[in-house]
Amino acid sequence: MFKKMLLLVGCLIFSSWAVADCVRGPNGKLVCDGGDNAGGYNPNRGTAWKSETNDAGVKSTETSRGGEAKTKNGVGVVKTPDGKTCVKTRNNQGCR
Repeated sequence: MFKKMLLLVGCLIFSSWAVADCVRGPNGKLVCDGGDNAGGYNPNRGTAWKSETNDAGVKSTETSRGGEAKTKNGVGVVKTPDGKTCVKTRNNQGCR
């Protein structure tokens, strides 16, 4: 029990350094690293999400319920928690 508590305290200390450059905006959105990373929590639904942008400009978003999305320039692919895959291209959109 003591080891678990010590581990938890250690994680909290290191995680506070990791998110020291994050700012919560007026809309409640948490933005980190100059906008390359973001996250949020919806207290009404009990869900959280995080988003990161890689060097190629692709934004990867994950939800606490298992959804994933990859987007760039208005096009992208979404995988829902129940396994459905949806694609939006410049000219078309649809799900399987």
